[in-house]
Amino acid sequence: MYYPPAVQQKAQRLEQLLVRLEAGEPLDQLCSELGLKLTPKRVGQLKAKYEAGGRTWQALLDGRFGHYQQVNTAVRAYLFERKQQDDRLTAGQLVGEVAAKFGVAVSEGHVNHVLRQVALTRPPGRPGPKPALDEPIPQADIPVATAGLFFPGRGEAAHGDHTSDDNVPDRSGSAGGG
Repeated sequence: MYYPPAVQQKAQRLEQLLVRLEAGEPLDQLCSELGLKLTPKRVGQLKAKYEAGGRTWQALLDGRFGHYQQVNTAVRAYLFERKQQDDRLTAGQLVGEVAAKFGVAVSEGHVNHVLRQVALTRPPGRPGPKPALDEPIPQADIPVATAGLFFPGRGEAAHGDHTSDDNVPDRSGSAGGG
């Protein structure tokens, strides 16, 4: 099987890391020197894979070629099908379904990323208001007698029941009031 040079070089660096770890060198120093980011848990997994593959760098070749590790084609097909069936499903709901059906833990962000590739995500932002009822509520066309009570029109008296301007103080700012 053909592997790109970058994949082969990474497998060879991983082999160097494992051999040098066995010699007693610290993991942090080796990772920085070889340009790798590995956790001790991942190193244990690689070591088991290396031992099972006959202690050759070919056993460490990553056959994914950049493809998804957890969200394989079956999971992707399931996500596409469910989202097409019900476009109101959220990523959180789909994460729960995938975990129950496939036993795979996937983040909501990754589900959105996968669905965005085929334009199956909802628009960004907060969802709009939910409709309260399916049938519209009839509006009564009854005139309200007190509609302008608190908002008198322009030029109308705003002080109690005064109908004349005799008792209204002068607010023009001129001295003498006249």
